[in-house]
Amino acid sequence: YSMDGTDGLCVSERAPCIPSRVLHLRQLPFNITEQEVLALALPFGRVSKLITLKAKNQGFLEMASEEAAVTMMNYYTSAPPTIRNQPVFIQYSNHRELKTDNLTNQRAALQAISTAAMHSGTMAPGSDGRGVVHGQSPVLRIIVENLFYPVTLEVLQQIFSKFGSVLKIITFTRNNQFQALLQFSDAVHAQHAKASLDGQNIYNGCCTLRIDFSKLSALNVKYNNDKSRDFTRSDLPTGELDPTAAFSKGTSLRVLGGEFVVFENILVTNGAALSPGLSVAAVPGSLMSPPRVSLQMAPPAIHSVLLVSNLNPESVSPQCLFILFGVYGDVQRVKILFNKKENALVQMSDATQAQLAMSHLNGQRLHGNVIRVMLSKHPVVQLPRGGAGQEEQVLTRDFSGSALHRFKKPGSKNFNNIFPPSATLHLSNIPSSVSEEDLKDLFSSRGFTVKAFKFFQKDRKMALMQLASVEEAIEALIVLHDHLLDHNQHLRVSFSKSTI
Repeated sequence: YSMDGTDGLCVSERAPCIPSRVLHLRQLPFNITEQEVLALALPFGRVSKLITLKAKNQGFLEMASEEAAVTMMNYYTSAPPTIRNQPVFIQYSNHRELKTDNLTNQRAALQAISTAAMHSGTMAPGSDGRGVVHGQSPVLRIIVENLFYPVTLEVLQQIFSKFGSVLKIITFTRNNQFQALLQFSDAVHAQHAKASLDGQNIYNGCCTLRIDFSKLSALNVKYNNDKSRDFTRSDLPTGELDPTAAFSKGTSLRVLGGEFVVFENILVTNGAALSPGLSVAAVPGSLMSPPRVSLQMAPPAIHSVLLVSNLNPESVSPQCLFILFGVYGDVQRVKILFNKKENALVQMSDATQAQLAMSHLNGQRLHGNVIRVMLSKHPVVQLPRGGAGQEEQVLTRDFSGSALHRFKKPGSKNFNNIFPPSATLHLSNIPSSVSEEDLKDLFSSRGFTVKAFKFFQKDRKMALMQLASVEEAIEALIVLHDHLLDHNQHLRVSFSKSTI
């Protein structure tokens, strides 16, 4: 019985491989350690035997069950593993079990298996290998700040898989922030990813990653779709396709150990949820310069027109939508539909700005109504023809030459200060002649309740003002952005990430 790396193996020239508990690994890095090999297998179950043929850069793993071996093969077929940034090839062996009695390296292998079982989250024999990790969790909680471009589940997998095997991802929007839970095969991989990626930008100057370890030891993913994915289970259903219903209020994500995590008031508003199958392709005319870090991502290509529905027809106007959507991009045209005035089309200057506005404004309350924002099938907003009536012409506005565009200068600081609607507003361009009381009176005179106010210590041209609610802050921004304060100085209003 020979185990030389060539005997009895499934190779591509032969018939399809029959599943086996024994897996053959090829192209392992030079001087591979037993611990490195085990790190690939332990997330899928208990490893009973291990052989490394270091001279041939090969190895054999025997899983405790065939089911665990099949799960591992299924995962690595869709997400090929790497060790030290080197691709590793895994296939079923024709051997049904490993005979290791006479092999000299078994003492080190058995020691590695025993140590790994204690520290990497596997359970006692007979378990399915999804136990609680002692120490650091293999699950990361990711928040994407300054979401100027949409970030999809595929983008996260592409970035984080450079640091190890990504098993599962769940994405959601909470507190108006795009977030994700991402489970690695090993806590060490999670640690490396956090150390390398925390604070980095996915795209140039935006989409900043904030990463912490989750309190969860594992994720239980029920559906494979644009919002959640279990890379070890290709058989999972796609589940609910309605983007606003998939994680509705009170939806609970079950995790191991009987613990429940309930995300209240979740509304999935990220671009991935509303645009299935987005490919990561470059946007023509994008303002992006090459990323300053090695996250070589390009924003997806989609339409730049948004359909806004459930508007309050008594209060809405093209100007109002121009100011609000202008927080997230340069609005080119707005059309309130003549026969259905609770609906409007908003054309942004490019597709990424449309995604950004959609991700931040869908589900917000405007003029008492919870508005819905989604991508429109229309590539552009058409201006009224010559024969259109007076009212129809008033309902459509062209803002393409507006001086109020926030992002017309490439590299503008405004790109770094894009935040979800919040009760706290950032005020800027304040003249020295205008006092705190002047600003409070200005907002109060328009019916807004000022809860708190603070000038910036280093620059009194800027201040924070906290109002009674997010809805009130939205209304105030619409009414008072570009308000003339003194000697041709106009107030600039945007949403702040800070609180007072």
